[in-house]
Amino acid sequence: MMRRDVRLGVILLCHDRLDVAARMARIWVEGGARVAIHVDAKTSARAVARLQADLADLPGVVHSRRHPCDWGRFSLVRATQDAARLLLDSHPDVTHVYLASGSCLPLRPVRDLAAYLAQDPACDHIESVSALDVGWTVGGLNEERFTLFYPVDWRKRRWLFDRLVDWQRRLGIRRRLPRGLTPHLGSQWWCLTAATLRAILDDPRRAEFDRFFRLSWIPDESYFQTLARRHAIRIESHSLTLAKFDHDGRPYLLYDDHALMLEESRCFVARKVWPRAAHLLAHFPRPAGAVPDPAPPQPQRIERLINRTVRRRLLGRPGLYMQSRFPRKDAENGKTSAAYAVFQGFSDIFPDFEGWLAERLDADVHGHLLGPETVEFAGRPAIGPGAISSSTLIRDRDPHGFLTALIRITARMQVFQFSPRDNQALNWFMATDPNAHIHVVTGAWMLPLLESDMPFDDIRRITAHLQRAEIAQLDVLNSVWVKARVHVHELTDFLARPQEMLVQSLQHLPLRGGAMGDMPRMRDLHGLAELLRRLRNSGLRPRLSGDAIPLPEISLPERTAAE
Repeated sequence: MMRRDVRLGVILLCHDRLDVAARMARIWVEGGARVAIHVDAKTSARAVARLQADLADLPGVVHSRRHPCDWGRFSLVRATQDAARLLLDSHPDVTHVYLASGSCLPLRPVRDLAAYLAQDPACDHIESVSALDVGWTVGGLNEERFTLFYPVDWRKRRWLFDRLVDWQRRLGIRRRLPRGLTPHLGSQWWCLTAATLRAILDDPRRAEFDRFFRLSWIPDESYFQTLARRHAIRIESHSLTLAKFDHDGRPYLLYDDHALMLEESRCFVARKVWPRAAHLLAHFPRPAGAVPDPAPPQPQRIERLINRTVRRRLLGRPGLYMQSRFPRKDAENGKTSAAYAVFQGFSDIFPDFEGWLAERLDADVHGHLLGPETVEFAGRPAIGPGAISSSTLIRDRDPHGFLTALIRITARMQVFQFSPRDNQALNWFMATDPNAHIHVVTGAWMLPLLESDMPFDDIRRITAHLQRAEIAQLDVLNSVWVKARVHVHELTDFLARPQEMLVQSLQHLPLRGGAMGDMPRMRDLHGLAELLRRLRNSGLRPRLSGDAIPLPEISLPERTAAE
């Protein structure tokens, strides 16, 4: 049977925007609650006088003695204690006390909250988690809050604060907890029964506990959370106030466009409302129904959305650098945003490979995006996807940004050709990118030299340069840090089984129709064996073409012989 004798008292802790705080106090009083207001002593007397004048017509409001309050200091606990004492003494019929701030917005009618509390009148609703068991805090300390001394303000004297913590750790200083006290942590916004709150305020050992917490860190998140465990009959370890914090421990502000999510959350109170959120302030609390609704809060959806927002802010989107996080090497949320493929040596073996591949893949197939003369976008436009220029000067100022931007702004998979002739700045980047599919035929860069009319000395010099570049690249691809899918074939192995190797290279890519079809036209390899022999005899050892199969015995596809 639901009891209806709950009388709610509310403590409002205020320090700025007292016009908003006055509005919140009026909502509470008009909903049937009694209110005690504490205003930070650092707030101007004129603003306080205006607040008192605005609320003068409300008989259920009392104003407690003012204390100068600082974040993370015991002054916030002292202000709460005094306001609670005044509230309980002024209104002895109060059965439950709700702690809120002047920027906490009631979302549902106050009588809905009273009806919810009346379902279990002896239950205290306060988040209270053992500091010794669960390290849940954001941007702070857990058990060291209680075992070290914190005599200075963290925000005002940060350097001295950190030095004192360091010094105490080195000296092994460890405060002794009061006998029988197990430290707990939780949200500072709670709802306690009047009986529990009176027991905390009238505890015979209160002076001892106050002395201990006075030198603890952020005691407003541990004082009542710890002492409630000594006096409460039954605790629901949750806060009835929807308050979410970012990774630095700062509360999120609620704006007008959060109205629908807040309404769906069914929470009783939300913190912290932007003072200029006019629609939000006008929309809540929702009108009372014919009968009070004791349904519990359901904050899971909005909490999931906020948690996703936190992850997005911290990690960013894959392959996208954000202003909210400084780019750090190997700390990216994915180097690129989608899978892409790199083919090295294939266009040297098959002159028409780019066009042939474009007909068979459901992807954007480019030429040498990192080529030395121009960026070879598919179709060779001067301006590529997303208005990316084909200028190599622009590309080479930020090759990483060039590649990640191209992959991010295009809907389809990106495929491009690569060679030792190209810019090698992205070798490590692509090798350590799980999205990369890299297919290499080593030594294939030698084949276009067969058709050149250059003197042999120039061919030898170019061969030496390209071989050094490819050897350096293979050292990267063979390292233990590789995360890309890498397939490396020697030239002679590939030429011995070209169709099998092509099938293997394309099996993880989006084929149109699911089949590879005919082989592309292969380059005329006449003179390759002689070129390799001349290079060896000139003192240059071709290390990447392979020697498992004698080149004169390589059997070419019938289509190539016919052509």
